[in-house]
Amino acid sequence: MRKVITAVLTVFNVLAITAAPSEQYLRYIAVWKDVAVQQQLDYGIPASITMAQALLESAAGTSELAVNARNHFGIKCADDWMGDVYRYDDDAKGECFRVYGDAAESFRDHSLFLQRPRYRTLFDIPVTDYQSWAHRLKECGYATDPSYAHKLIKIIQDYQLDSLYQTVSPTQSDKQSGAATNTATPSKPVLSYQKEAIATFTSNPEPEYIEPLTAAKEKELLFLTHAKKKVNGRSYITAAEGDSYANIAFRLNVPERSLRVWNDALGRNLKVGDRVFLGLKKAYGPKEKVAIWVSPGESTWYVSQREGVQLRKMLELNGLDITVRSFRTRQQILLRKVKE
Repeated sequence: MRKVITAVLTVFNVLAITAAPSEQYLRYIAVWKDVAVQQQLDYGIPASITMAQALLESAAGTSELAVNARNHFGIKCADDWMGDVYRYDDDAKGECFRVYGDAAESFRDHSLFLQRPRYRTLFDIPVTDYQSWAHRLKECGYATDPSYAHKLIKIIQDYQLDSLYQTVSPTQSDKQSGAATNTATPSKPVLSYQKEAIATFTSNPEPEYIEPLTAAKEKELLFLTHAKKKVNGRSYITAAEGDSYANIAFRLNVPERSLRVWNDALGRNLKVGDRVFLGLKKAYGPKEKVAIWVSPGESTWYVSQREGVQLRKMLELNGLDITVRSFRTRQQILLRKVKE
């Protein structure tokens, strides 16, 4: 149903030899594991299943839907959805997908989505039996990919996500037991790849010297988790959870103010999904794109980032004051001068 591409792993194949852990996957797990555990506490859905679906459906938070719609589970609109929508080509062209305020909201809506009657039989399966959950999800029609269940199982096994269950006692997590599911505070899981070395203290408290990363290595690691893309001939990356202009500037080895100027972001906080240009945007749009249509309420800054043009130049070209923050009506705006 959904194609998953990451910067580190090749195409998932259930028969493939287990590859080295993906740094992007490990980062994603570290950020969202507690949220997955909370879904198990609140709704009885195995944390391992929630995390594996999120990793697969969102490409560890890097997919178009995850970045632009904060939709980490590929959930479509359906008739009862009253929120914002995002059009995306999936099984058919321009399908309607849900847009969330943040990714945590997407996790909760995924849990609510599985409360529907078509998925009722899932909850007959113990939360410890992730393999049966994976196969039953496929049987209930969550995905059309014939290998969907096997892909979930492989992710769980490769990243030992079944150990997330150990952070929740059976009486807390099994809805069938009738015990309360929302009173316990989950302890943080300790996965095998996250075990910390126990420090051995000596009479000398000075820690062992660790060679710091070079500027080139910092930039290399940034682009490993933030794929570079282009619009209007200018390169950009997409902000992920935990990013800020300050830490991206540090990893690029450029002044934070320069990065903010390139992105018309003085006095603006960075949000997940925002584009971050790696240099000054062009003053005008491409020759083949003289004008575009904008919608009521659409941010002038967002349009300038989407089109890769300097905000001030775009406003000046359209006779708008720099204080204009959004468009009030559907209208056509110029991205470059019209030849008379």
